[in-house]
This record gives sequence, C-alpha cells and structure tokens, in this order.
Amino acid sequence: MNAGVALRDLAGGSCLGGGLAALAGRSVLVAAHDQLRTALALIELDGIARRLVLCTPDFPLEYLPGVVATAEIDAAISDRPEVRNAIVGVDTWIEPSTSVVPGAVARGPARPTEWILFTSGTMGAPKMVVHTLATLAGAIRPGSELARPAVWCTFYDIRRFGGLQIFLRALLGDGSLVLSTPDEPSDDFLARVRSCGVTHITGTPSHWRRALLSPAAREIAPAYARLSGEIADQGILDSLRAAYPRAKIAHAFASTEAGVAFEVDDGRAGFPATLLAPQDGPVQLKMHDGSLRIRSPRAALRYLGEHAEPLADADGFIDTGDMLELRGDRYHFVGRRGGIINVGGLKIHPEEVEAVINRHPRVRFSLVKARKNPLTGAIVVADVVLTQEPGDAESVAAKEALKREILAACRSTLPLHKVPASIHIVPSLRLTAAGKVARSDA
Repeated sequence: MNAGVALRDLAGGSCLGGGLAALAGRSVLVAAHDQLRTALALIELDGIARRLVLCTPDFPLEYLPGVVATAEIDAAISDRPEVRNAIVGVDTWIEPSTSVVPGAVARGPARPTEWILFTSGTMGAPKMVVHTLATLAGAIRPGSELARPAVWCTFYDIRRFGGLQIFLRALLGDGSLVLSTPDEPSDDFLARVRSCGVTHITGTPSHWRRALLSPAAREIAPAYARLSGEIADQGILDSLRAAYPRAKIAHAFASTEAGVAFEVDDGRAGFPATLLAPQDGPVQLKMHDGSLRIRSPRAALRYLGEHAEPLADADGFIDTGDMLELRGDRYHFVGRRGGIINVGGLKIHPEEVEAVINRHPRVRFSLVKARKNPLTGAIVVADVVLTQEPGDAESVAAKEALKREILAACRSTLPLHKVPASIHIVPSLRLTAAGKVARSDA
C-alpha cells in the first residue's frame, strides 16, 4: 500500500482509462476492493455521473440485485469478480487503476451528482441514503483549523459516512490522506501513519481502544485525534489524553442520515446542555422522547426507493435513535433505543455500564450483554479487555481481585440491576466492519 496519487496528476489524466466519457449521466456502482481506487473514482466522477453508489467490501452480495434495480445502476467501477457475478443488467464495467494515464480528458460541463451511502443494516437490509457533495461537505469550513493543509488518516473506510468526511476534509482542505487497506493489522497501519507524518487521525472509540493496545500507538504523535460513531466515554477520552498529551482530542456526533451535528473538544464525555437550547445557526438539536433529533442543511436529502419512509418528521427533524440523559449541565449519550437489555422489567443501556467499567485504569474496553435467566428473563454480564493482557505469572487470585474491583466500581455508581452478575476477562472483542464493537452476537 505504497501507491499515491496527487490531484495535479488527475487534472491532466484519468485512472479510468478511456471510460470516463462513457459514465457521463450514468448511475454508477463504485465497488472497488481498495480505498485508493475508490477515492480516485469518486474524484473523477463527481460532476459527471448522475449518481454514485458507494459499496463497501463487506456489503452483502445478496442485496446487490435490489440495489441495482432501486438505484437504476447501469454502470460499475469494480475490480471484484464476485460483484460482477452477483448482478445482471449492468452493461458498462470499468476496472479502476491507481495509475493515472496522462492525456486530455473530455469531462464536459459539470452536472449535479447524487452520492448514495448505505446505513449499517443492523436491523435488516441496509437503506440507501441520498446525499450531495454540498450536504457531505457542509461541516467543512474553509480557513478553519480542520480545513488547513494537514496529513490526515482514518481507521474508517471512506465508503462509509465517517470515512467519507475525512476524505473530503483532506481533499477540500488541500491536505493529504493516508488510507488503510481491508484487514490491515493495526501495527502495520500505525507504522504507515508514523512514516507518513500523519497529523490528524480519526476513528470510532473502539478503533482507538484497539489501536492503543498496540505498542505502535506509542510511536505516533498526532496533533489532532477525533472520535465518532460510538459513545465516547470518559475512559477512552482520558486514555487518548494520556497517550497524546499535546494533541487536540475531540469527539463528534454524526450520522449517515443527519450529517455532522457537533464536535466537543473540552476533554469531557457528553456535550453541553446549551447545544439543545434554541440556536441561530444552521443546525438545530432537540430531545424528543429521550432521543436526539437533528435538523440541518447537512442532512441527507431522502432515502432512495419508491416506498422508502420519510427521512425526517414534519418539522424537518431526523430522529437519530440515540438516547440522552441530562446530568447537571451536560447531556450524555446512554445508548441506542433498540439496544436496551430488559432485566425483570427494568431497562438497561449496555453502553452506560461499559462507560463505568472502562474508567478502571486496567480496562481498555468492554462489552456488556444479556445472558438468559429463568427468574428475571436476563442478567447482565461483561466481557473485559485489559490494557495489558494478563501474563502467566499473574495468579488466579490476582485476576479475581481485579474483577472484584471492577464490580465494586459498578456498585458504587450504578443501580443494583445494572451491575454485571459476572466479569469475564477476554483477550479481544470483535469489531464490525464499521469499527464498532459487535453486539449482534452478544
């Protein structure tokens, strides 16, 4: 993954060979394996294609025929035979390259292009969300600190909303971007981060927790570290501050549908309650039925599909499904509406319990889940990854003492029904392709 392309090279050539003209006005599926080929195709096709549909390598192939029909795809950018085998009716296929072929390219007049992103699909088939370059770049302010030339990198895939934001920040801010490759080990990626002199790096809290387990994380020195995509609890914020004392540590809230809402950089979990007060700016936030709702010009335009439900309510607010709780002068995210554990009729957000566990100095991250129980229907248990894997010399008694410490911290902070019935020390936790801790098989 040592290939690199400068924008000035694309100005005088193309990575799509002679196929660019054939894609004018077309609805194009972008399904390349690696991110560099994807990035180059997106740069070339915006303003030329009618629609760009961004497909991640892990996208379920069984959904592709429906995507082709709904998005009216009639061309594809792909180097993946399995994608070609999964769909029919697409007559134009172009294999992307990381080599720019110099020469005049007839791009023609610019036209508006729809960018189609997929939701996570955790509750069934992924939904297609319609953005434009203007909505995707709405939070990027030219001349601001984040738009100045910088060397960016991200743990995200740029075909997802979080990664696409960083791609556009680097592109529109005249910066550089270091891309990851599918299934690349953290040590290898962090070594490239160091060698490329990365200054700005982003990922989910779970991305960062896993990265901080690597000795290679101590070899980088970012000026800016950002978290989004999951709840940024105080434990991970404090860990990043300790690892990178000179960096600006920020956590942001954004969603594929609602766009970027806000960023917090005061080192504290949650966000100031004043953000939910009436605002004069373009983004308005409110809490309704316990969840955060957002109205913004950065939001997606609509879901794609003849029978798709409305994206926003009658007042233009999008329900994020992220539940809030006011504590003093600050709102805290406590979990997703659909992720509640029911223990004898009492409701528990697993993320709230994880936030307490993750504050323990020996814990890197945790997963709280339900276990069936004949009396209460379920009990709460927790898997815990330590900052340092227990060695063979560490006695069973010492490990049990550590579990008791974690449980004591839970009892001192949480109501009894939220305290885990047991703690299990595990070597790792599985992350989804989006960089979030996997809960579906919990």
